[in-house]
Amino acid sequence: MSTGAPATAQIDRERVRALTERERTQLDAATPESKRMFERARRSMPLGVPSSYHAREPWPIYIERGQGDVVWDVDGREMFDFHNGFGSMLQGHAHPAITRAVEERLPRGTHFAAPTEDVIAVAEELARRFGLLKWRMVNSGTEATMDAIRIARAKTGRDTVLKILGSYHGHHDTVMVSIGLSLEDIGDREAPPSTPYGAGIPSATIDLTAVVPFNDAELLERRVEQLDADGRKPACLILEPVLMNIGVVMPEPGYLEQVREITRRHGILLIFDEVKTGLVIAAGGATERFGITPDLLTLAKTLGAGFPSGAVGGTEDAMSVVEDGSVYQVGTFNGNPVVMAAARASLEQVLTPDAYEHLERIGDRILAGCQSVVERHDLPAYSVGIGAKGCVTFSPSRIVDYETFKENQDVELTELAWLYNLNRGIFMTPGREEEWTLSVAHDDEAIDAFVSVFDELASELTA
Repeated sequence: MSTGAPATAQIDRERVRALTERERTQLDAATPESKRMFERARRSMPLGVPSSYHAREPWPIYIERGQGDVVWDVDGREMFDFHNGFGSMLQGHAHPAITRAVEERLPRGTHFAAPTEDVIAVAEELARRFGLLKWRMVNSGTEATMDAIRIARAKTGRDTVLKILGSYHGHHDTVMVSIGLSLEDIGDREAPPSTPYGAGIPSATIDLTAVVPFNDAELLERRVEQLDADGRKPACLILEPVLMNIGVVMPEPGYLEQVREITRRHGILLIFDEVKTGLVIAAGGATERFGITPDLLTLAKTLGAGFPSGAVGGTEDAMSVVEDGSVYQVGTFNGNPVVMAAARASLEQVLTPDAYEHLERIGDRILAGCQSVVERHDLPAYSVGIGAKGCVTFSPSRIVDYETFKENQDVELTELAWLYNLNRGIFMTPGREEEWTLSVAHDDEAIDAFVSVFDELASELTA
């Protein structure tokens, strides 16, 4: 883990805009096949993509294939992949162990809607890694958080859900609240309003979700007490132990311990949303890294090694409402044999102790390299990360929560960096909210290529 102190140099905004226009023009000229594919796709899919998060003006970049730490787009451009499927591909692309497991599974049947031995092995390994005894499989992070919240509501007999301001936990109605807000719309820090993230979310559902800022345990306590006084005591608090939908925001020392103590004392179930951190920042995710055990935990992304997957883990007490049939935790494709074969191979053969040592080493290397660039060019930025996750945050001061993110993070520099990377063989997640994800396939060459491109950008910005 590494965080640097932001520098104070001023950036020439006209230079940023000129570089952005140059890079955008270059990318558009280099991707005519993506343009042609977009013209075809937009006739059958809104925005020409299967998910709105894939959309981009004037057209998205369509990918043709991947191998190890490299992807090729439909224009044949080869790029080191630091996007990794929004953080899903910790294993790298087409890993031999995953490919072999899937090839062996396919001729034996791809779906039964009945359990197989592989799903048992996966649940056992997750219990060992995360210290939570009971697990159920789902098909996405959205399903995982949706089911975890339902379990918490059933266990406590309460309806209100408490979440972190600005955090994303999937696209079901309960958690599509107070995300992507402007600074002006955040409202009272003591009791931020619950605001829908887009249309189509019932106001009655929004009213059942309350929000609280990250990294402020004293305020969390006051918020819980006020909700209790209002007859709205929360069933659960759902949070990412490390915020990873506004770049990377680390918990302040002692914060997670205080959160665990407060929720336990008030009888509120603590849900760790480890869709982004689980299996990525350690073998047992944030639960292992910080030594704190929640009541419920959600996984997805990396778990399936490139296949749609998710899981909900919990203590025996929390999961008792599933065990006794009070909660119907169901899904036709839960524990799909192909997905579980891939997940088992990943857990047993790929995400090994040696793999985590490698990820830690290259994670330190990329953070140190980027921070060196920041300091050498006196950029108003800093590198921050943990395990296989990290980013360069373009901010003149350290970001600790959503409000400081909206106040300080430089949108124009983030957009420029994405374009600059894409034009120089670095495939990164778009948007100011995202971060890089390393894979076991990345090596020093890939890391140094990333840092070199960042150095080139910094040189142009400060010339």
